[in-house]
Amino acid sequence: MTAKKDLLTIWDFSAEEVRSILNRSIALKSGVDRMKCPLIGKSIGLFFEKPSTRTRVSFEVGVYQLGAQPIVLSPRELQLGRGETIADTARTLSRYLHGMVMRVFQHDTVAEFARHASIPVINGLSNAHHPCQAFADVMTVQERKGRTDGIRFAFIGDGNNVAHSLIEIAARTGLDFVIAAPEGYDPDPAVVQRARSAGGRIAIVRDAREAAAGADVLYTDVWVSMGQEAEADEKVEKFRSFQINDDLLGRAKPDAMVLHCLPAVRGNEITDAVMDGPHSAIFAQAENRLHTEKALLEYLVS
Repeated sequence: MTAKKDLLTIWDFSAEEVRSILNRSIALKSGVDRMKCPLIGKSIGLFFEKPSTRTRVSFEVGVYQLGAQPIVLSPRELQLGRGETIADTARTLSRYLHGMVMRVFQHDTVAEFARHASIPVINGLSNAHHPCQAFADVMTVQERKGRTDGIRFAFIGDGNNVAHSLIEIAARTGLDFVIAAPEGYDPDPAVVQRARSAGGRIAIVRDAREAAAGADVLYTDVWVSMGQEAEADEKVEKFRSFQINDDLLGRAKPDAMVLHCLPAVRGNEITDAVMDGPHSAIFAQAENRLHTEKALLEYLVS
């Protein structure tokens, strides 16, 4: 019996596996296997501690298109809300389901579930990593630029969970990754060090203009993530010079593309003019969540 495989961070996949998933995602988007249902007769759990638009809808649609049954769950609908352990929940649900996607607050939650589950577990988002988003982001780069190796990818903003997964996938795909963040908002040094040890070209700067200079891709995320509302005013003030606007875009390459993982706070991290402008690939990027997640499910569950 083949050992089950999880996706908790990008490091769970080799460089070859990452490239295979990206190529398969592009093939699925083309419609080449539109009539195939490799997961028919299977059931996939979708567990959400946090509200969701893209993760919830893209996974539910993707599971259906692959022929499986999506079962959406929340803590208040499970005995987790009454004190049942994560381990016992994982062991039980493994007897019913063929895979589990989890969007949680703490990374330890999805990691503990995966330790005790006998089915594949996909991290749909945690406070430390967002690998599904990173796959969609790099798929968008690959389909627009035709390659990933040597692409200058500038992340402007907080060194958060999205940044961590992008740093990891940069090391797997050859992106030249630079993040511009204010002092005190750098990505986890352990994430950066591991990526560099794996051959990743990762730079951290304080000036957004420096990061944007000659960039092929400009990327941003919200400055205030869910659960950080108490520090919103202070954080917005510190990040004002890290907005992606026409001036910053003008420092990138003429054919630069702009990405945002959404939801966006227009007027904070990005202007309307850039988000709705000709360089924006933001909504194609959002669509690509569906295609990459289908490729991941197909690879891990079928």
